[in-house]
Amino acid sequence: MNASLIAVLTVALSAPLAAQWLNHTTPGIPRTPDGKPNLAAPAPRTPDGKPDLSGLWNKISPKYSRNIAADLKPEEIQSWAQALVDKRREDLGRDYMNVKCVPLGPGYATAADSTGAEMMKIVQTPGLILILNPDLTYRQIFLDGRSLESDPNPTWMGYSVGHWDGDTLVVESFGFNDRTWLDHDGHPHTEGLRMTERYRRRDFGNLDLEVTLSDPAAYARPWTVAVRAELAVDTELIEFVCNESGHGVEHWVGTASDERKSEVQVAPGILAKYIGTYVEQPPLWRAVPRVVEITLSNGRLLADMDGRGKVPLIASSETGFSGLYGLGVEFIQGGSGALLVKHVSGNYRFARK
Repeated sequence: MNASLIAVLTVALSAPLAAQWLNHTTPGIPRTPDGKPNLAAPAPRTPDGKPDLSGLWNKISPKYSRNIAADLKPEEIQSWAQALVDKRREDLGRDYMNVKCVPLGPGYATAADSTGAEMMKIVQTPGLILILNPDLTYRQIFLDGRSLESDPNPTWMGYSVGHWDGDTLVVESFGFNDRTWLDHDGHPHTEGLRMTERYRRRDFGNLDLEVTLSDPAAYARPWTVAVRAELAVDTELIEFVCNESGHGVEHWVGTASDERKSEVQVAPGILAKYIGTYVEQPPLWRAVPRVVEITLSNGRLLADMDGRGKVPLIASSETGFSGLYGLGVEFIQGGSGALLVKHVSGNYRFARK
């Protein structure tokens, strides 16, 4: 490639970055004397006195983004639904929506740490609220008093109506097609799914969200999960475009159980040294530290990250393991005080509490 072509490509690739306002100062937000955003300031209100939810929000859902059913008992998940989760895990998630390049549907409410769904921009008007996602999907929440359709044509994003309960926005949604998963683990839903969200902006920089899901054909009872979001200031959305295509999936080969073929046996005394709770150290993967709890049962290490549920670790050596939701684990310093969670973006250090 000649120098002139390299220069043209460099300009072409760098030009959009300058137009994304990634370091643009957000106007109209309270700041401390040193110029930093005062996220603990009172929540703003609209001219009609309602809480103003507008803004760019960074969702934080370490537990439920991965496992929406983390708080359900095994018997509260219908057998067909659990079998589908097990199959999707064994297949390494190759049918996940981000792989297929289709919308996440109801999963956007609790999604985080997922390309195209980690942020949301809320645009609020008296009669309509819009939620914009980086992957160019959107939701319309109508506040004009209309009733939710009782027999809607199923869509990716469903249909939503909302009303105010004091300072809390209550959103009722229905009419999702059944082609999406509720989480990254692969918990399914039927077209009978109903979702109720409760949004409350407790101060300028923090948004609390409770999501109640009801799908009797898949789960024995409705259940509620809690998510929070932090205001993303002095920055802007970066669009993430994914065209629906199977291209590249042919390289997504193997199964989760393949890792066991090369598993090595580690002495129980060595495994016992790794038991403990480990907290992520800076630089962090996301806005808050992740926590990994390591336990030992029947001669095997089990790991639970952020309360998602225990998963067995598979040893490749006395210190190296796989199986942590697709991530690797390496114990260092002889297991006395730290571990590394290994990701394609690098190794993240966790210190034992």
